[in-house]
Amino acid sequence: MVGLRNQQWSPRYRSDRNDVVSEFYLPAYESATLYCRASGFFTSTSLALMARGIETFTSRGGQVRLIASPRLELDDIADIERGYQIREVFARATMRSLEAEMDPVLLKGLGITGRLIAEGHLDIQLAFVESPKGFGIYHEKIGYFRDEFGDVISFTGSSNETYGGLIANFESVEVYRSWRPGDDDRTIGIVDDFNNLWSDKTDRLHILPFPEVAREKLLQLAQSHQGESFPARDDALQIAATSTDSAGTLKAPTSFQPRDYQRDAIRAWLTQHGRGILKMATGTGKTKTALLAACRVAQVHAESDQPLVVVVVAPFQHLVDQWMQDVREFGVEPIPVYESSAKWIPQVENALAAVRLGTNPCVVLVATNASFSMESFQGILNRISAPLMLIGDEVHNLGSDRLSASLPDKAIYRLGLSATPERYMDDAGTQRLFDYFGPIAFKIDLEAAIKIGALCRYEYYPRLVELDEDEMALYTELTGQIVALMGSIGSLEDADPDSPLGLLLRKRANVLGHASGKLAMLAVDVKKNRTSWFQLVYCAEGTRPDAYGSGIQGPSQVAEALELIGAESGLSAHTYVSDTPREERKALLRRFMKGDDLRFLIAMRCLDEGVDIPDAQIAYILASSSNPRQFIQRRGRLLRQPTSGTKTAIIYDYLAIPQDRGEGDVSQVERSMVRRELERAFEFGRLSENYPATLAALRPLKERYGLMDL
Repeated sequence: MVGLRNQQWSPRYRSDRNDVVSEFYLPAYESATLYCRASGFFTSTSLALMARGIETFTSRGGQVRLIASPRLELDDIADIERGYQIREVFARATMRSLEAEMDPVLLKGLGITGRLIAEGHLDIQLAFVESPKGFGIYHEKIGYFRDEFGDVISFTGSSNETYGGLIANFESVEVYRSWRPGDDDRTIGIVDDFNNLWSDKTDRLHILPFPEVAREKLLQLAQSHQGESFPARDDALQIAATSTDSAGTLKAPTSFQPRDYQRDAIRAWLTQHGRGILKMATGTGKTKTALLAACRVAQVHAESDQPLVVVVVAPFQHLVDQWMQDVREFGVEPIPVYESSAKWIPQVENALAAVRLGTNPCVVLVATNASFSMESFQGILNRISAPLMLIGDEVHNLGSDRLSASLPDKAIYRLGLSATPERYMDDAGTQRLFDYFGPIAFKIDLEAAIKIGALCRYEYYPRLVELDEDEMALYTELTGQIVALMGSIGSLEDADPDSPLGLLLRKRANVLGHASGKLAMLAVDVKKNRTSWFQLVYCAEGTRPDAYGSGIQGPSQVAEALELIGAESGLSAHTYVSDTPREERKALLRRFMKGDDLRFLIAMRCLDEGVDIPDAQIAYILASSSNPRQFIQRRGRLLRQPTSGTKTAIIYDYLAIPQDRGEGDVSQVERSMVRRELERAFEFGRLSENYPATLAALRPLKERYGLMDL
C-alpha cells in the first residue's frame, strides 16, 4: 500500500484557475485510510464542489472532519447581539444556504455529501469567535492528512471555500510533511490546533454540532440522488461559475485598452496618495479612468486580504444608471442608491455585512447626490469599517454647503471628476472641494483631447438673432431693475438664486433664450440637415417671459421646437426633459442611438451632464446660461467619438443681439448683452475647424458695439 510519504508533494501548492479542490487531494487517493481535517466558510456551493473530491477520497477508506462557519447576514448578527441563541441563528443561516435556489448539479453534489454523512465518512462542526469586541466569524484555513502509517501532511493557505477561492482565483497553500526535517514542528502544531478546536478546547473559539435540521436536509437530498455520482469536472466548474457564492472584485475588462493619458491620470492620482481631482474634458473617459484607479486600489488591498468599499456619487439618476453599467463591465455588481430607501438599505446592509465577514472583497455603491446626503445613507457610511474610496462624479456639485458637509472624513481614497471643477461664482465652494479631495492631479483640456483624437473635430456656426422691440424693451427694463438691486448687495456674485435679484437675472436670461426669431432660423438649419441622424436640440428653460404682467403664460420653446421639427417638417423627434420618466428616457436614448427610428432629441437641461451619446453629430443650441459650465458640457456631449469610425460634429449656436438701428450710439445695456453672447461664441469657435469663418462672421458685430478687444 502506498502512503503519503511516497507521493509527490510540493512545499507550496498553487492553483491558477482550473484546479478544483479534488486535484489537491489527488496524491492521497491511493492510501488506505486517511483523515482530512479542514476549516473555512460553509456554503452550499463549496460543500457541493468538495463532494467530488471527498467521494473519491472516502471510497479508499478516507474519513473527513470539517470545521466551518455559516455565512451570516446582517439580521443574523443583529439577532446574536440581541441575545438570540447562536445555535438557533447558525441553524437558520445554514438552512438558508441549503434551501436557496440551486442548479440540479449542485443539488446532486449536496446529495452525495448527505450520503457521505449518513455513511459516517464526513462529520461537520460549526465554529465561531467570542471576544470582548463581540461575536466574530471563524475564518482560518488549515488542515491535515494522516495515513495508516502515522505520516502527516498539514497545510495552511489563503484560499476561501468559495468558487472564487477554490477554482477561479490564483491562490496558494503551504504544505508541511511530518517526515521532513524542519517541517515536523509546524505539522504537529497544525494538528494540535485543529484537534483542540474540534474538541472545543481553543481559547475564544467555540464549536457547535452541525444543525440537526440541516443534517436532515442533506439526508433527504441523499435519498433523492441515491446512486448518482458527481458530474464531470468541466460541468461542475461551469455550474460553479454561475453560483452566487462567488463575490466579484474590480478588474478591468480585457476588451478595454486605456489611452496613455488615462494611465498618466491614474499615476498622478496615486502619486498624490490617492487624493485629487481629474480635470478632464467632457468625453475623454473620466468614468473608465476612475474605475481603473479603483481597480488599482482594490488590487493592493486584495494582496493583503483586505476588502474595499467604493462609493460613487453622481448628480442624477440617469448618471447612476450609466455608472452601474460601467461598473458591471469591471466585474462587480453595484448597488444603486436612489429612490426608495426601503429598497436599497437592505441591499447595502447585506453587502457590507458580507465585507465584514470576509466573504465579499469589494462592494460598489452608486448614489445620487440627494440619496448620498440623506441621514439614512450617512448613518451607513459612518458604520463602514473597511477601507473606503469615494468617487465624486461631476464633482463641482459637491462643493455646496449641504453636500460638502456630507463628505465622509473616513474615506482613505478620494477622487473627484469634472471637466470644470471650479464652481461658478463660488470661490468658497471651490476651496471646499480642493480641501476635501485634494488638488488637481491631472488635466487634459478640449484642445489636447481633440489633437490626440480622444474627441472628434467640429464645425461651429453662430446664428445672429435680433430681438424684436418688445423683447428689447423688456430686457432693458429688467437690466435697470437688476442694476438698482446690485447697488444694495455689491455684485452679481453675491446674488442668492432665490432672491429678487436672482429671479430678475433668470427672467432676463429667458428673454434672450426665448427670442422669437430663433425658431424661424432653426427651421432653416433643420431643413438643411433633414436627412441626417443623431441630432440634438437644446432649448431654453421654462416659458417665454411675460412683458407686461398680463399673467398669461408664454409658450414653451421645447413644445415649439417639437412642433416645428415633428409636425411641420415631418421628421421623427421626441422631447427629453425632466418630466420624462427615467425608464422612458433610457428607451429614448436606445432608440436615438440605433439611428433608424428617432432623428432628434429635444432637451432643456437633461442632456447637460454625463449622458453618453457618442454618435450624436449635430447640435442646435437655442439657449445657454451665463455659466460657462453649461455650454462646455453641451459641446462635450457632441464631441465624443462614435462607437465605430470617426466623425466631424456640427454646432449651430443662436445668439440673441439687439436690433441694428443703423447709425447712432449703442447703449451700455446693448453692449453688455452682445459681449456675453460673443464671449461664448469665441470660446466655441476658437477650436473649431472653421474658426476663420466664425471670426469673419462676427467681426461686424464686434465693430458695431466697440468690442474689438474680444
